[in-house]
Amino acid sequence: LFRLPIISIMMKQCTLRIGRIVPRTSLRMCNRTFQANRSSGSSAFVFRAMSQPQAQFRFYCKVEPKGNNEEATLDSGSSTMKTRRWSEEELNNIEYTHRPAKGIVDHLAMWTIKLTRFNFDVISGYALFPQTEKTWLNRIIFLETVAGVPGSIAGTMRHLASLRRMKRDHGWIKTLLDEAENERMHLLTALQLKQPGKGFRLAVMLSQGIFYNFFFVAYFISPRFCHRLVGYLEEEAVATYTKCLEEFKKGNLPVWEKTPAPEIARNYWHLSKDATMYDVIRNIRADEANHRDVNHTLAGLRVDDINPFSLKK
Repeated sequence: LFRLPIISIMMKQCTLRIGRIVPRTSLRMCNRTFQANRSSGSSAFVFRAMSQPQAQFRFYCKVEPKGNNEEATLDSGSSTMKTRRWSEEELNNIEYTHRPAKGIVDHLAMWTIKLTRFNFDVISGYALFPQTEKTWLNRIIFLETVAGVPGSIAGTMRHLASLRRMKRDHGWIKTLLDEAENERMHLLTALQLKQPGKGFRLAVMLSQGIFYNFFFVAYFISPRFCHRLVGYLEEEAVATYTKCLEEFKKGNLPVWEKTPAPEIARNYWHLSKDATMYDVIRNIRADEANHRDVNHTLAGLRVDDINPFSLKK
């Protein structure tokens, strides 16, 4: 079927999904696509392996690939998303810092995070079991499922407010949504090393449900409290990843020392091919330090002030 040029031309002109033209079983058996060798003018076809969803998407949307190296797939670890490249100097100069609480709002945010961390240390097993690669993975995965919530809620609420008030947002929305996306990429990186069980996923669902509703109501009442809360949360995250890096230096994480950085991490942080999990943790810590500084800054601004981070190139 796929080798008949006349049929291939008819299929390209059709706007129906390829799944409705050819049975899915046939697609799975073939599992490849073709393209005409137009440059030589011949009718020969070049075959290349492709998953069924990719073939359906390209046929339906009439999209041709721009290049094999930058093409996202549905395979585990595939991504074309990239973040800023942290320099070696920036990675080495990351330190734990704490902003002293001033006023009732700041103290309330700080003690909320301290109480949350105590419970989180127990739930994730961090305070109960020896700190091996397994316990670190549990902690990182659980932490990132919660850390990605604030940016998405704050960005969404400011987006709706901008639409409702018919006014500009002054650069807050993109910064907040970028933060949420960055935290999600931390999670996706950790999931390349472990797939949590049903009990773990249930705990994540419960924690996320509670925290999402809490943060939604809190942001509606006091954005300042919420950004200060996230600032203190990111302080704890920097402390956690700093301790993880110290465990590397002590030789307490021998498996990760030899574990190559997942493909999704190499693509996202512009890492070299010989990068390891040590390099991944260093970049994650730099991201968290950036979120810490951003949210502490936003907490000191009025809701209609210009986001200074949106002015950076």
